[in-house]
Amino acid sequence: MNRVLLAALAALAALFLAGCQGKVQRPPCPAGQVCLEYGNTVDPLTLDPQKATTTTEAAIIGDLVMGLTTDGTDASVQPGAAVSWETSPDGLVWTFHLRPGAVWSDGVPVTADDFVYAYRRILNPELASSYAYLLYIIKNGQAVNAGKAPPSALGVRAVNPLTLEMTLEHPAPHLPELLKHQSFYPVPKHAVEKYGDSWVSPGKYASNAGYTLTSWKLGDYVRIQKNPRFWDAKNVCVDRVDFYPTTDAVAAERRVKRGELDINNSFSSSRIGLVKRPEYLGPYVRTHLQLTTSYLGYNTHYPFLADRRVRQALSEAIDREFITQKLLRAGQQPAYSFVPPGIASYEPGARIPFADKSFPERQAEARALLKAAGYGPGHPLKITLNTTQATDALLLGQSIQADWRSIGVEATLQPEEGQIHFADMEARNFQVGLVGWSADYNDPTTFLELMLSGTGAQNYGDYKNPTYDALMAQANNEKDLKKRAHIMRQAEQLMLDDHTVAPLYFGVSRNLVSPKVTGWVDNAEDFHKIRWLCIKPH
Repeated sequence: MNRVLLAALAALAALFLAGCQGKVQRPPCPAGQVCLEYGNTVDPLTLDPQKATTTTEAAIIGDLVMGLTTDGTDASVQPGAAVSWETSPDGLVWTFHLRPGAVWSDGVPVTADDFVYAYRRILNPELASSYAYLLYIIKNGQAVNAGKAPPSALGVRAVNPLTLEMTLEHPAPHLPELLKHQSFYPVPKHAVEKYGDSWVSPGKYASNAGYTLTSWKLGDYVRIQKNPRFWDAKNVCVDRVDFYPTTDAVAAERRVKRGELDINNSFSSSRIGLVKRPEYLGPYVRTHLQLTTSYLGYNTHYPFLADRRVRQALSEAIDREFITQKLLRAGQQPAYSFVPPGIASYEPGARIPFADKSFPERQAEARALLKAAGYGPGHPLKITLNTTQATDALLLGQSIQADWRSIGVEATLQPEEGQIHFADMEARNFQVGLVGWSADYNDPTTFLELMLSGTGAQNYGDYKNPTYDALMAQANNEKDLKKRAHIMRQAEQLMLDDHTVAPLYFGVSRNLVSPKVTGWVDNAEDFHKIRWLCIKPH
């Protein structure tokens, strides 16, 4: 979840920084306890589940707060705060039965009212949550978020302290999968009302999952400790976890090698050959085809990018095979669609129109499209490409810059710190931006709903096509899963024909995990709850 593929890449610094970080000693672990040192790429901006947007934030929050459902060891749907649920015959009303005896880490009972409060809170337009659109699936969710309906109109209610009823806008068989996402987590009403925004601070953070927040030192580490009040605490092995910002990928590799880190959740793709050497970090390397798509977003508020011919030319001129086979080399696949292969409940087949042409044919067509749009040697297209400062992102940006130069486009790279980059994307302070998306849940809507006209901040190019919106609405109201999948494929094809984005490649997860760590299961969503992990004794 995890919001964006490049949220992970944003953590990686340029290779020349590798020598700038000295040795960092592993902190002592209290006698009799199990401690885990976790490299987590970047510092979180927030640990509020309703404000968080990046996968690195989700990696911490997911062990502090638990939704109605949660991730199993392999990221499969498991009962979480709810022990069971049932649906009405029309699929619109879901009733969840909460876990008896579950409490927040301060001892206050977890009740259905905490979920009602949370869902109204995330849809409050004043909170400005980037993920509010996910809750449009709840009846009147969009109207509440737009300020057109009162919070009380939202289709959730506490039947009693341990029973939550949720009424949807349309049937959603994937709802249990969706409910794993942090936007559907409860928040402790009593703590938020007492402390306001500072409720996420150590000493104030009330958790209902396996861990509590005990320390947060910006630029140094976030520390979480086993929650003795968690309902399954007896099966939680790791007592303490320190999450470190590992902004230098090469330094992080070395820290793993020295035993200072047990896990680092990324490594530079271009170093795969070295990292996999048995004498270096081969036993630590865990790669897996992931439900992620790296792509270019076009800011269509710029008139030249509102021209479909320009967007197509820029996309067509990119050599995706070179990027995946020669540049990144970690198993990434060229992307000629937006929804990645292997996602559940989908019909593959949508393709960018030029997908079957040779690269020289694409380049020729790109030049012709630019000429038709009024650009050429005497009037070259000049463009700015925003990227993060990550090693992989910079390499990718330089490759795209060279591809565009070959068709007469003068591109300037604008590298930014990761959090600034995504803030600029959401604020539309860019022309073309290199971004990505990691599935928040295993259903094609996690990708396709990005392009709905009502999505908001994460529809970076502000794509608006009434036919696309209508097709997605039709899919949402279709109970037959095969028919639903076919309609969504039609929507994806329409979006690809419009060249609203330029898909680049489908990604792979790249983790370094010490052989001492047990319980780690590679999976397509790359979700790994700490509560399932342990460390072999020395």
